[in-house]
Amino acid sequence: MQRIRLRYTKRGRLRFTSHRDFQRAFERALRRSEVPMAYSAGFTPHPKVSYANAAPTGTGSEAEFLEIALTEARDPDVLRRLLDESLPDGLDITDAVEARTSGLAERLTASVWEMRLDGVDPEDARKAVALFNAAGTVEVQRKAKNGIRTFDARAAVADLRALDQAADRPGDGPCAILRLVVRHVTPAVRPDDVLSGLRAVADLAPPVPAAVTRLAQGLFDEESGTVTDPLAPDREAAPTARTAVAGAAVATAPEGAGSA
Repeated sequence: MQRIRLRYTKRGRLRFTSHRDFQRAFERALRRSEVPMAYSAGFTPHPKVSYANAAPTGTGSEAEFLEIALTEARDPDVLRRLLDESLPDGLDITDAVEARTSGLAERLTASVWEMRLDGVDPEDARKAVALFNAAGTVEVQRKAKNGIRTFDARAAVADLRALDQAADRPGDGPCAILRLVVRHVTPAVRPDDVLSGLRAVADLAPPVPAAVTRLAQGLFDEESGTVTDPLAPDREAAPTARTAVAGAAVATAPEGAGSA
């Protein structure tokens, strides 16, 4: 009867939650909130939940998306609040819209990531970024199911820049902040692949693991180089209050009634 699209986060310690762990927590939240879920057919019915391009375990995110199918219509904002209250802090439902268009997964073509490199001088990071951006190809390796895979990490990076040191960072040591926009390609290029590329072209090696957070995810605009909100088309397709009232008036008007 109704499909709802949700945006959720993975913050703090819950960035180490695996996708399967989140699935279990979310399905428990659906039961606690008494959401009228639609279920699949077959011998083992399960709630109709579609997850889209989940972030790797260990990375934080402000922009994860999923879609649920309901058997009864619900107000998206009320549903968002109920689910958010039933999830642990850090797994937060931040947005909800009724699905009025198709192809949510097809609108997730790029991500904006932020990487905090503790122990790295911002000037060293800028030099490494410049070398990476100037390179035609940057080959990196990643262990896959079928062995070591070599691929180009440079082609998928639409933008990479070094920012000033974060003012909210505790302590007095150096800390470089990198902001990058990565297209979703095959094989997928992840932030740690970009770090491997920086090590390859500039010998940049943070002394501690980078803190990685996905800030946005959506359709990549080639002209502006920005990533747009994937839920915007559903909001734009929603009928306005005036349109809804007018439609109700037409539906209830006596047959043959005309203007005065």
